[in-house]
Amino acid sequence: MSPVGAEAAFRFHQRARSARLIVSLAVVYLVLIAAYLFLDALWWLMVLLALPTLPALWELIRNPDAGLEIDATTFHWWRGRHRGEVALSEIDHIRMDTRWDFSVRVRLMLKSGRRLQLPHESLPPHGALETALSAHGLKVERHHFTVF
Repeated sequence: MSPVGAEAAFRFHQRARSARLIVSLAVVYLVLIAAYLFLDALWWLMVLLALPTLPALWELIRNPDAGLEIDATTFHWWRGRHRGEVALSEIDHIRMDTRWDFSVRVRLMLKSGRRLQLPHESLPPHGALETALSAHGLKVERHHFTVF
């Protein structure tokens, strides 16, 4: 039971296997097969073009989970077998950088000067994350279109 006035825990969890991943892989493979069958494309060229999809196919097969949890005292995140945890009292501020591809990179800036970058797969939509961080009394800095 949480003490009166304590912040409610924020929890986000997702699996790698999603409808978007399945549809994306299916479309790529169907296009490559169609190019081979109907356009007489070279088989080895189609295999070469399929190679960049292998990491996504491996993620689909493994289906690792990822997420984060923020409670009254701890910030905890995970992706597959990799896990991390830091006390809220050690966090100076959170830096959210919008990159040129419109993805958002989130880093925990600790009071000791260390920086911890959170895995992208562990992050909820950045609006919900920013709201949860503010609700737990953490300072959030937004930086748009940074190079570093």
